[in-house]
Formats: sequence, C-alpha cells, structure tokens
Amino acid sequence: MTMDFSVSRIPGNRAQLCQELLGSSRPSLHSPFTLRQPTRSPAAVAHHCGSGAGARAHRLAVPLVCTHGQRRRRQPLRSPAALLSGSGGAFDDEAEDAAVLTLDASNFSEVVAAHQFIVVDFYAPWCGPCKRLAPEYEKAASILSKHNPPIILAKVDADNKKNKDLSSKYDVRKFPTIKILRNQGQNVQDYDGPRDADGIVEYLKKQAGPASVEIKSVEDAKNLIGDDRVVIVGVFPVFGSSEYKNFMAVAEKLRNDYDFCHTLDANILPRGDKTIKGPFVRIFKPFDELFVDSQDFETGALNKFINVSSFPTVVTFDPNPRNLKYLLKFFENDGTKAILYLNFGDDRIEAFKTQLYDAGKQYREKNISFLIGDATDLHIPFKYFGVKESEAPFIFIEASTGKYIKTSVEPDQILPWLQEYTDGTLLSYVKSDLIPEVNDQPVKVVVANSLNDVVFNSGKNVLLEFYAPWCNYCQKLALVLQEVAISLQNDEDVIIAKMDAISNDIPQDFKVEGYPTLYFYSSGGNLLPYEGMWIAEEIIYFIKKNKGSKPGEVVVM
Repeated sequence: MTMDFSVSRIPGNRAQLCQELLGSSRPSLHSPFTLRQPTRSPAAVAHHCGSGAGARAHRLAVPLVCTHGQRRRRQPLRSPAALLSGSGGAFDDEAEDAAVLTLDASNFSEVVAAHQFIVVDFYAPWCGPCKRLAPEYEKAASILSKHNPPIILAKVDADNKKNKDLSSKYDVRKFPTIKILRNQGQNVQDYDGPRDADGIVEYLKKQAGPASVEIKSVEDAKNLIGDDRVVIVGVFPVFGSSEYKNFMAVAEKLRNDYDFCHTLDANILPRGDKTIKGPFVRIFKPFDELFVDSQDFETGALNKFINVSSFPTVVTFDPNPRNLKYLLKFFENDGTKAILYLNFGDDRIEAFKTQLYDAGKQYREKNISFLIGDATDLHIPFKYFGVKESEAPFIFIEASTGKYIKTSVEPDQILPWLQEYTDGTLLSYVKSDLIPEVNDQPVKVVVANSLNDVVFNSGKNVLLEFYAPWCNYCQKLALVLQEVAISLQNDEDVIIAKMDAISNDIPQDFKVEGYPTLYFYSSGGNLLPYEGMWIAEEIIYFIKKNKGSKPGEVVVM
C-alpha cells in the first residue's frame, strides 16, 4: 500500500525532529497550507506555521492566501455520483463530466443518508494543497465510480459561510480534511491514507470492504499473510460467538492501522501452533518473535494486545522505508520515549542493540517506547537534543516528568540507567540557549534557563512569544511585537519577550502546537493564551485590560 507520511499529528519539537529525519520538504510542520499571494480577504487567511491553521486564520492583520484566477460560473453537475445520490441543481466549479459530487449545507444530510459509505473532502478554494489534491481526487472518484458497488467521493467548500456548521460538526481544522462516513453518516473517521489517485483508490477499496477478510484455504493464507507486514488473524470454532463479535468490533475500530483476517481452521496458517484450540488471536509480524497469540477477547484487552504486539520492541531509524510508519507512530505516541543514538559503524553496535532490546521487553508494560538511530553524518539529533557529536553514543528519555540524558553511554550502562529513571533518582535535563549577557532590546530574549526569572518570578506582566527561526509568520509578528514593546517601554510593569521554541525546551505550563504562539502571564499569576488579532493596538489593549489579573478571572480579548 502507498503510504502518505504526515507529521501533522506529532506535537511540539518532536515534529521538527521527525520531519527532518524523514527529509520532508514541506515548509510547515503542523499544517498542509502553502501560502503564495497577498490579498485583502480575511476569510481566506491561513496560518501555516502551526496546527489548527483554519481556526487561527483571522488573526493576521495582513492576510495571505493562494489565488489562482477567477472562479468559473456555476453550472449543473452531471456526474455519476450525482445520479447515484439523486441530487441535482447548480454547483460550484464543476465540469459536466466531474466524478466528485459537490455537497453543501442544503444537500449534505440527504446525500449522506443515502449511502452506506461516502468520502467527503472539506477544502478551501484558495488552499494550495487542496488544489494539488483535486485532480488526484477527481481521478480516483472516476475509477471508484465503476467499483462494484460504486464508492462515492464528494467535496464541501468549507470556506463558504453557508457550510460553517458542517465544518464545525466534522471538526475541520485544516485543509484539506477528508472524512469517511459509514452507515448513513452515523460512523465518522478521518481519512489517513495517500493523496495520489492510485493510493486513494487502493486505500478506499480496502476501507469500503469488510474490516476482516475470511481465510478459507492455504492459498488464501499465503496471499493474505505476507512476510513484510503485520496481520491480525482471529481463529474461531464457529463464527457468530461473543469472541468473534468482539474481534470484529476491534477490527472495525483499528482497520486504518492493521490488516485483519479470520478463519475456522488454524491448520492453514503459515506459522504457529496448529493444534491450539480456538478461539484465539494470532498476530503475524515481520519483526521480533514473528508471531504471538492471545485468548483474551475482552475488547479493551484485545485492543491493547494488538497495539502493543504490532509495534517493534525497538524502532530502528535507518534507510529502510518499511520502518517509516513505525518511526511516525513512535513520535506520535504521547507515552515515555527512550532514544539511543550512535554511529551504526561502532564495533559495539550489536551489544547496544541487545541491551536496548532487553530494555524494550522489560519496560514494554510500563509504556516506554524505544528507538535506536544512526547518528552517522546526521546532525539533526544533536541539534534537537542539545548535545555535541563528541558526546555520542547518548541515550535520551522524554517523559511527562521531564527529559533525561546520558552521554558517552556504554552498552552495559543502559539498563542500570533506566532503573535509575524508574526509581526517580535521575536529575532532569533542560535544553536551553545561553542566557544573553546583554538583553537591552525592546523585545527581551528568554531562554529555558531564564524563563522562571523573566516570566514566572519577575512580578511583571509578560507577553511571551514562542517562535521558530524558520517560520515566516513569526518574522512578520516580530515587527508587530517590536511596535508593541516600544509603545509600552515606559510601563515598568510590562515585558514583551520572545523564546526560540526550537533550541529551548518548553515547560508544560504552555501548550505550543504551532508557531508563533503567544502567551500572557500577568503579575497576578494568570496565564492566558493570546488568541486575538496580530495588530499592535489589539495586543496593547489585551495587555492593559489583563494586567494584574488573577487566575480564573474573566479574560478580556
């Protein structure tokens, strides 16, 4: 299957590390927007350096959009999809032979209610990635309209005011957002597949089919269970039992992530004990022990068994493309992570791998994920973790309690060091730029090691920007904040500050999902996100109205 790898779900600085490791050429970590031409239309603004781009669109004082010519006049839709839906009328931007069905607030519910399975693309006319997706989506729709039964692809202009309620109902926060609607819209899931026509077709054929495929013969097993992917197989004495129903429910829930099969005969499976009596679940996988069984069909336990057993004990970062999906899942996971970086040419490499694999097995139940990466000719990990190349090999833990690092580590030091972490005796590590010796500009520079002094313990009212050096919008906002700082420079109770969120660790007090992100910390201890317009007068008004506010007081925007 063609994979479409995206870092949009990866939080914080981990997104940058993952994207750079993958060699992504995208300009944004969290959003698929690409902005090109300036305009004066606030409705078409996109904030492309952070997640939730659509939700933040209105904040720019001078908005930017993609503009590619004038709209064509409205004309009737004559697509096969329209005939299948029974809808008609005039629709926007559709050629007469279009295969994609255009929906809006007036016909959405009726059309969705007429289909067991329908795919909807929520787009904006000015969005660059939406424009790039459109011909692939149209081509896929044409192919899938001939599928038996036809698979319907539709689209909604989510930037149109009349479709605002639809965008809200389906949690559209970025463009394009694609949703799969099943059972007349009662079951909704995110489309998380490829964005090319062939990939869309392959992915949706699988999605439209059963969540689990029956294995009836040795030939079926050979075709469905390969040596290069994870396959979950349920073995049952009879279909229709409570265990079978629970298996099917979990298969439906996890069908995006795994391939599921079911059978009445364990003897036709390629690996494992052929004499074991069902019901049981056997996971076939191309790593670790190659297969593993479970007979616990409680849905929660089954879900956990599949997710844990279908993930490598140690994820490897190397040129093998098969590891990419595991690398992305590793960084998406909010649990504790342990990462070992070393030169794969090191003569101790096998000893390191053995120790890390043993650690992975030992700590799997404690929700610690492990990764080993090749630091050869790769400067990104050193920049991300704030260590020198001479300090490799190094092992790093990222947890909710903090970050921990051990440099120049030896293989036999890994397990004892992890034990110190679980015992709570390790000192946390904070990545920080040096505190500037001179900090006399209107906008003050804050680093991780000075944040407490400048923000939390200063007794001042502090507006703090979290920025990324590569973010164009951060550079535009910098000019606005400079104006704010100069305007308020005679107010000794106010500080305007900025912090490089890439080279400094961000405390958990702040939720930074994109750049730039603004927070205000009042002298009264009230921590507020600033979500207003990026205009000097608006920001100054916000600061003055919230100076000295106490936690829980009404926020004045």
